[in-house]
Amino acid sequence: MKIATFNINNVNKRLANLLDWLRTARPDVACLQELKATDSEFPVGAIGKAGYGAIWRGQKSWNGVAILARDGEPIVTHTVLSGDLADTQRRYIEAAVNGVLIATLYAPNGNPQPGPKFKNKLAWMRRLTNHAAELYALDAPVVLAGDYNVVPTDADIYPTKSCERRAFAAGEPRPVSAHSRPRLDGRHQNVASRCADVHVLEL
Repeated sequence: MKIATFNINNVNKRLANLLDWLRTARPDVACLQELKATDSEFPVGAIGKAGYGAIWRGQKSWNGVAILARDGEPIVTHTVLSGDLADTQRRYIEAAVNGVLIATLYAPNGNPQPGPKFKNKLAWMRRLTNHAAELYALDAPVVLAGDYNVVPTDADIYPTKSCERRAFAAGEPRPVSAHSRPRLDGRHQNVASRCADVHVLEL
């Protein structure tokens, strides 16, 4: 199974790019972030014509996530990340696809830091860690794919002082992000994107 994660950064403005990529790369599952479209604006018709079933949670101007499955329909298992009833940002969706539990996520940016947005980012990542532990306990194949907005190590980004104060390069989210993937073995995988738009995992 080929699973790809793609920060699309506005699904309608880049629909032609997305359809061309789906046609040439042919991922079995595509996890999209930053749809920047409401539920009703999501281009389900065009994606369906390309041979993909879809589930999505849209949001105007910001956020929004989707899971696309080639020649099939993802079966929704979660549409929110539990732990904060006041959270209205659409950053997480999860589905079963051909025996694999797949989530796509778009973690908060956290800028500026320090500050309330950075605290929210850390709280969100802790909620993700808790949910990841629940998924791991299922003893089933799990993929947590998406844009974590975290640079795991200094080696994962080009040397520059311009990123030193950015939340995605801060030290605090790194261990929290690492704990969201209890093990990287044959059953549990983490596919994180930060510096590139598309990452691909083959199982």
